[in-house]
Amino acid sequence: MSKKCLHILVASLNSGDGLRITLESIFNQNNDNVKVIIKDGGSKDGSLEKLKESGFFEGHNNVSIIVAPDKSIYDGMNQAVEAMRESIKIQGDASVANYCIFMNCGDTFYDNKVLERVMPYLEENERPSIIYGDQYNLIQKTVISSAPQINDFALFRNVPCHQVCFYDARLFNNRAYNIKYTVRADYEHFLYSYYKENALCKHVDVVICNYEGGGYSETAENRKKSALQHREITDTYMPALAKKYRLVMICTLQPLRTKLAESSVFSKAYNSLKSKIYKG
Repeated sequence: MSKKCLHILVASLNSGDGLRITLESIFNQNNDNVKVIIKDGGSKDGSLEKLKESGFFEGHNNVSIIVAPDKSIYDGMNQAVEAMRESIKIQGDASVANYCIFMNCGDTFYDNKVLERVMPYLEENERPSIIYGDQYNLIQKTVISSAPQINDFALFRNVPCHQVCFYDARLFNNRAYNIKYTVRADYEHFLYSYYKENALCKHVDVVICNYEGGGYSETAENRKKSALQHREITDTYMPALAKKYRLVMICTLQPLRTKLAESSVFSKAYNSLKSKIYKG
């Protein structure tokens, strides 16, 4: 079995208890092949200092903390990526399969055996890989299944959220997130990985994270930005298909389906049906 290392990248800024909650979830995982990189943008709320002063990090020698200003959440994530690159260089072992996952403050793994279930899939492949699973939505109280196969239409509709994706670190060798996309940089990088880096995308039947929802990208203003950025990104990566897929989404009542998926009344039944369709 090949050697492997998972880098968990956590971007933080004035996160309150969110940083502690996320780190507790990470530290409770039953796996030793993990390095944690915390990138703090210069928090003023004492969230990081309180953890240091309380001895929270004692016994966790696999944690690196970087404190430096950043321009945005994606810029902070990029700085964490750069720290990961440096760590891999220092490691200096080309036989290690290096992967990473991004966890926002407040995000948690579904249970303490998630990494135990996923680690066997994080192997070195000839092509760089994205291994992704499913999420549990805390607001809707239901599992949201990711598309079992990644193809053009699945990519147009959306991609699995970054909290359920384990990215081969090689996908960040040539470039990290394009911070021009203030809401959709992770979406753009997934399409870049698939179309430009020929990434192998594999779904595993594992619930990876508890998803809070209601975050940065889900405000009314950012939903508008998200739609505009989605159009620009899809026109860049699939110009011949994007127009056709937009028509398909209209004809299949996509706005109504979105409302059903997000409804507190209908979401559980809707997502359960979607999971059954995905799993055949």
